[in-house]
Amino acid sequence: MKKIIPIEEGDFYWTPEGYRCFTEQYHLKRGYCCESGCRHCPYGYNKATTPTRK
Repeated sequence: MKKIIPIEEGDFYWTPEGYRCFTEQYHLKRGYCCESGCRHCPYGYNKATTPTRK
């Protein structure tokens, strides 16, 4: 079961399209990379250059 991280000010912003975009602050608080190619990933994950797992 994953730990629930409470959302605080500065953890996300709304994109012009209406989506919630998590910031580097939130990702660091969460403590791991989800490998989804997040816009503000502080862990250096890049979908384009990282091979997929099998």
